[in-house]
Amino acid sequence: MVTIRIFGFLRRYLDERGLPHVLTEEVPGEGIRAYDLVKRLLIPPKDVEGVFKNGQVVNIYDHIYPGDRVALLPHGTPGPYRFFLGIDRENRERAKKEKN
Repeated sequence: MVTIRIFGFLRRYLDERGLPHVLTEEVPGEGIRAYDLVKRLLIPPKDVEGVFKNGQVVNIYDHIYPGDRVALLPHGTPGPYRFFLGIDRENRERAKKEKN
């Protein structure tokens, strides 16, 4: 089980289905990529700019495991925060993975 918090305009995807902005989801013991978890929630991955796992920024292609706490942020986080939180770094890594 993981806890997922949805922020900003990403919440509209949950609002449309009457879901709360804090969810719990079952994930397999071997984990699931954050990308696949986002798709499972019917949120377009292209709309997610930042993924936090247990308080740390991770790449959308990193794995989420049972017991993790996840937060999803949309595009639009102010520039300095994107840099200092590491969102910018992970987005560069994401672009490399999507290119290959």
